[in-house]
Amino acid sequence: MKTGYRILIVLCALLLAQGCSSRPRNRGETFDVRRQAESQLQHGNRQADRGDHETALFLIDDAMRLAILADDSGLRVRVGLSRGNVLSTLGYAEEAAGVRNAALAEALFSGNRELVALCRVHIARAEMLSLGSRDAARAVVDQVTREKAFLVNHMYVAFAWSLIGRAEGMLGRYAHAEVAVRHSLAIHERHRNLELAALDWFMIASFRSRAGDFDGARQALETSILLDRRVENSWGLASSWRALGDVERRAGNRDAAGLAYTRAAEIFRALGNDPAADDALSRIEAR
Repeated sequence: MKTGYRILIVLCALLLAQGCSSRPRNRGETFDVRRQAESQLQHGNRQADRGDHETALFLIDDAMRLAILADDSGLRVRVGLSRGNVLSTLGYAEEAAGVRNAALAEALFSGNRELVALCRVHIARAEMLSLGSRDAARAVVDQVTREKAFLVNHMYVAFAWSLIGRAEGMLGRYAHAEVAVRHSLAIHERHRNLELAALDWFMIASFRSRAGDFDGARQALETSILLDRRVENSWGLASSWRALGDVERRAGNRDAAGLAYTRAAEIFRALGNDPAADDALSRIEAR
């Protein structure tokens, strides 16, 4: 994505955050910069969830600039954690680790126990994904279960449950994994966060598929697709169709798998992601 387009996204987000109200300014506390930072962080996280990590990093970096200007510790911590996740996805593991450690140091400085717990959950997640071992997964289940007791914000609690589910999946305990992610799903459904609910169903489909429950996996992916359609999450749609192709192929339904892979490829291509489209099509002939 060109730099000019990214700048346009930032400007639009700032205009939305500022609004166009003609009311007189509050003579007390002012939150304009904080609101702008929150808006940038929200837009950045959404772009990351939709697979556009370069734009996400651009937006999140601007959110960090604004959080520093406001000297808001909580914002600096949350923006730092998002930035660490995006950097990890882009392959900058060492820089990402430094960002997370800085976020933890800021949380400790602020004295906010919930933010400290959130940082430790994110650090545990990064270590598990980096090591990919069963020991790391067990450590995540234990640590995140402990830290979850200090989380109050419903989004943080949902994140913790989904991480426990992912770790249980790595341990091959698929029934436990689904139970954990269903806790996350219940929170996302209650707060009408359809995009994250779709991701929960995607994870549940993975657990069911790995357990050999292809019918259950198909049902979960169909639900994920329906939710992503409602929020026009094209990246999620393409990913779910590709996963559905994998499920159908494993179930021996080659024609259905081919249709799913083709649909995934079409969406990836429309997104401008030719490598992902080519990967989806290459799976049609894979055995």
